[in-house]
Amino acid sequence: MTVGMADPRIGVPELDSLVETAIGGRIADGPEVRAFESAFAAHCDVDHGVATSNGTTALHAALKGLGIGPGDRVVTTPFSFVATANAVRLCGADPVFADVDSSTLNLDPEAVRDVVADHNGDVDAIIAVHLYGLPAAMDELQAIAEEYDAALVEDAAQAHGATLDGRPAGSLGDTACFSFYPTKNMTTGEGGMVLTDDGDLAQRVARFVNHGRTGSYEHSEVGHNFRLTSLGAGLGRAQLDRLPEFVDIRRRNAAKYDGALAEQPAVTAPPDPSNARHAYHQYTVRTEHREALRDHLADAGIDTGVYYPTPIHRQPAYADIGGSAPVAERAAETVLSVPVHPSLDRSEVDAVADALEGFSP
Repeated sequence: MTVGMADPRIGVPELDSLVETAIGGRIADGPEVRAFESAFAAHCDVDHGVATSNGTTALHAALKGLGIGPGDRVVTTPFSFVATANAVRLCGADPVFADVDSSTLNLDPEAVRDVVADHNGDVDAIIAVHLYGLPAAMDELQAIAEEYDAALVEDAAQAHGATLDGRPAGSLGDTACFSFYPTKNMTTGEGGMVLTDDGDLAQRVARFVNHGRTGSYEHSEVGHNFRLTSLGAGLGRAQLDRLPEFVDIRRRNAAKYDGALAEQPAVTAPPDPSNARHAYHQYTVRTEHREALRDHLADAGIDTGVYYPTPIHRQPAYADIGGSAPVAERAAETVLSVPVHPSLDRSEVDAVADALEGFSP
């Protein structure tokens, strides 16, 4: 038996939706995309959604819609997929990295405040990543953003179905960006979404993702083709209907692993704060014995992943920024993710839990 890390769980509802959309004939862009935008925005308790071609283009478009450009500074985490920082540079702006919290591994508000002070308050936006599906400390970050008149952006690419104090991820900042890559909690194949309550911002984002279009062959600005296909939107609507079930299963699997690790001194379970609903895009443990644990799990037929082995500020593409983020750097040496996705059967979940519990470095 091999227990794999990811499975998008495509079934009959998704296939039916794809066939229905294809038969309808509007497979590039059209009513199905608008319906998905509305449905996903409503699910996240937000007024407006703009679908995009992937999570990176969602971040890029959101920042452009906020007016982020050359000379601007955007504070974000170094412990994320590189797309978070790439989107900043694609706008011509400068990413500024603040360290992460030692427990949640999300952006540390105190570190953000220190970084902002180092730049004399001259920052234009903050991007908070809800790492692994756990919402960041948005109330504290919102206070900082308001104090310095900066926009607060959620990178919610891993947080479909998560909540903070009862509020859905996607409704916690000025704008939020999701990815629907196949490994996410729900998928459109490829795809992304920008959410906001600001109607003017939504219009700017919608123009930017469609060549700056304002009418038939009328373009008020330079934009991109960042559109989502109708086929992707049809798949997304079907997946959205199943998202609550998917997240419930992830949380149930995570609870099983938490129990297995309760008396395990060599492996630390991920945090699950009482005021948040962790969506468990990844179940990521911490251990000083990562390679030994990885070998132990491999011997039991269990795949693992390291998200992320190199912090962004240590990537060659960001060598010009460099800097120090000791908590993120240490996390990169100790994190290990195990399968938690909803396609796991009970025997596979039990196998992962037993292997975690039985690990001895």
